[in-house]
Amino acid sequence: MAIATVNGIRMYYRSSGSGPLLVLLHGWPQTGHCWRHLVGPLSRAYTVVVPDLRGYGRSDMPRDGHDKRTKAEDLHQLIGRLGHEKATVIGHDRGARVAHRWALDHPGDIERLAVMDIIPTREMWRRMDADLARGTWHWLFHLQPDLPELLAGANPGAYLRFLIDNWSYAPLPEEDIAEYVRAFERPGALRAGFDDYRAAFPVDAAHDDADHGRKLTMPLLALWGEHSFLQTIDAVEVWRDYAEDVTGAMIEDCGHFLAEERPEAVLEHLGAFLA
Repeated sequence: MAIATVNGIRMYYRSSGSGPLLVLLHGWPQTGHCWRHLVGPLSRAYTVVVPDLRGYGRSDMPRDGHDKRTKAEDLHQLIGRLGHEKATVIGHDRGARVAHRWALDHPGDIERLAVMDIIPTREMWRRMDADLARGTWHWLFHLQPDLPELLAGANPGAYLRFLIDNWSYAPLPEEDIAEYVRAFERPGALRAGFDDYRAAFPVDAAHDDADHGRKLTMPLLALWGEHSFLQTIDAVEVWRDYAEDVTGAMIEDCGHFLAEERPEAVLEHLGAFLA
């Protein structure tokens, strides 16, 4: 584990391997630990950097800066601090949303982009009907001021385990769930994680609306789980409204946590995309 001061915060990251830079961005309620199955194989050909995003894991948890633009700036500064001008970026969940904003704000930074189990945030709001809300009710709950901390804070382990169990198809090992619970039991961690969601509206939404119509030009790979909320959404077609060069695939027998539930399948698709 290493540490870098970027954009006014301390960001912790893991690094291994050598070669072109590959940055892996985790989602909620996780940390960089979620990439543990992929780091070894990918580091044979790449310098793999796995940060804990602002507000997560061991990185600082400030009261502000949880919008995706600020988090993208964190990463833009991080790769510069590490001596790199460009990276291939792979993001899951909230990390993929940060990666999308990073690609919009600093397109010269990103050579290839892979996003796991998301469609653009703007599309989430546009498509928020009863069916989508049933599967992503936590978005609306986490947006509320103070209430999520009050209710989930009474037993954060139970709350996180409930969501992880419901979002996964292949169950995650208890020792890995316990790692995430420990991370979110740190003072300020729940608040920072909920602030990530609170930034989605109206701040992130305003940024996304301002950029609507400007497509990403780097190759983009969209992956999603057969049993995730995207099972009723054509993610590739959605992303084609936001990027010029889109490919994608569904991971069979998989829920939301692709890199942990089906790492071999994810590596197979990444290998073809990165070749």
